[in-house]
Amino acid sequence: MLGPVILAASRSDKMRRFVSAAPGTKQVVGRFIAGETVEQVVPIVRETTDRGLEVTLDVVGEDITTRQQAYDARDAYMELIEHLEDLGLGARAEMSVKLSMFGQALDGGHELALANVRPVVEAAAAIGTTVTLDAEDHTTLDSMFAIHEELRKDFPQTGCVIQAYLFRTEEDARRLAANGSRVRIVKGAYKEPASVAYQDKAEIDKAYVRILRILMEGDGYPMIGSHDPRLIAITQELARRAGRKLDEYEFQMLYGIRSDEHVRLAAEGHRMRVYTAYGTDWYGYFMRRLAEKPANLLFFVRSMITKN
Repeated sequence: MLGPVILAASRSDKMRRFVSAAPGTKQVVGRFIAGETVEQVVPIVRETTDRGLEVTLDVVGEDITTRQQAYDARDAYMELIEHLEDLGLGARAEMSVKLSMFGQALDGGHELALANVRPVVEAAAAIGTTVTLDAEDHTTLDSMFAIHEELRKDFPQTGCVIQAYLFRTEEDARRLAANGSRVRIVKGAYKEPASVAYQDKAEIDKAYVRILRILMEGDGYPMIGSHDPRLIAITQELARRAGRKLDEYEFQMLYGIRSDEHVRLAAEGHRMRVYTAYGTDWYGYFMRRLAEKPANLLFFVRSMITKN
């Protein structure tokens, strides 16, 4: 299986340099990354929402090593909020953040990440939108959930992400569904050991459906992060059984993947949000997109060997 190998490479500085220098990289990265600057991504946000879709924006970059980098990440999101305010899109354009980017892995990282993310959440609320805390590897989740709970005391619309491949997630889903949270469910895109996560795709899919049922039957707002046609169909059926209206849950898909499906779901009346990443530190995000689907890797390899 190539997925675990690619995920391991996502942490390699040597592979980072190799991939960044490859002749076809820029072409493929542009498929998944909307731009490098906020000025480049704003027109894409406007175009996306004009087509009846919604967006969540991620400033990529998670492997930070200094407090100054954490402060810079906070400031990048504050700059983004200023631009979103000018667009006047309200909750149609929200934000996703990785707490590692806000200093979570540094000394005193839990407190640092909370201190850095709070003003972002506060500023987002002031312009009528919100923030979702992305899930990262399993060692970070207790901190992430604690920060999520703390933020929701003042900003109850703050969302979080759960990952179906982790054994712990069904219990997390029950707690969050009962709590009325906004919860995005994804399969998971980190290299996790067999002691904490399912390794077989079929088992992950089964867990996804079990967790999705918990969310649909609960009191929260489910956000379904998947491009899988089968899981999309199952979502629609579970929502129907739970008596949910079309505005009581939403689908989320990645920028650059199955764009025709984005439009189709929105045309059917579903809330459809496009996860849109931008920034210069794209390597880790990009490698996880390659690991998720063999077709993405094949596209990349072909681009690397094509002469410009």
